[in-house]
Amino acid sequence: MAPRWQFPEPVAAIGRALRDYLGGRRTRAAPVANRAELRRFLESRASYVSQMSLYGYLRTRTGVRFPELFADDGFVVSINQAKWEIWLACLSDISVYAGLLILRRSNAPEETVRAFMRSVLDEVLAALGTPEDAGPGFAAHADRVRARLALCDWKALQDDESAFSESPEALVRYAPVIDELKTLDAPIVRNSVRFRWQEVRRDLRRDLRAEAVLADAAQGAAP
Repeated sequence: MAPRWQFPEPVAAIGRALRDYLGGRRTRAAPVANRAELRRFLESRASYVSQMSLYGYLRTRTGVRFPELFADDGFVVSINQAKWEIWLACLSDISVYAGLLILRRSNAPEETVRAFMRSVLDEVLAALGTPEDAGPGFAAHADRVRARLALCDWKALQDDESAFSESPEALVRYAPVIDELKTLDAPIVRNSVRFRWQEVRRDLRRDLRAEAVLADAAQGAAP
């Protein structure tokens, strides 16, 4: 069975991603107070930002021809490979930001937070595996995401967009748009991704219960 946060079909992705994201925000009554809720938050927000950013950029660039692009099998392959690379970058950014908030809002040592965030990330990646439509660089990119968390200096980060350094560049790099146009679009494209993270940051600031999340993780790890 595919993970519940598997990407939807490309043409319908924007509407479905927005509906699922807003629906989840309306129905979620509980704060992010345990490991499972944090994992769901990371998964859903990474999927939302990556889908909305990639498909939104392609739709803006192609206009009314957007649905026609998916009749081209080669282009669909390029989109599928791009979406997973951008998703990994989004997962990387939101995981770093979540670790930053947990460190700042708890009394836990940085190494404890680091180990916890790495274990949550490993759960997400293990549940997904390697998607059939991902590109040949997916596994190596996933390893880079793991390495980023392993080496992250959270104390050097601020509670702003500084943690979100990978996803804006990933959209510019991987979107299947010709290089000449991407060069022209790059500043706007990067800013569009940063803008989408603003509400996500607000949600996590509001809903995260850092001490409760770590306490739940410690209880789950106890023999």
